[in-house]
Amino acid sequence: MCLICGWIYDEATGDPEHGIAPGTAWADVDANWTCPECAARKDDFEMVPL
Repeated sequence: MCLICGWIYDEATGDPEHGIAPGTAWADVDANWTCPECAARKDDFEMVPL
């Protein structure tokens, strides 16, 4: 979950609009990827239970 805006990255969905295919594990998301809602860095995300 993005600590800035609350957007949640779902591994099953990925972020295909920004080059992250469905099924991509969070650990495999590039460190330069940014939140599609607020452009926060991957470092600004925290794991949360769904």
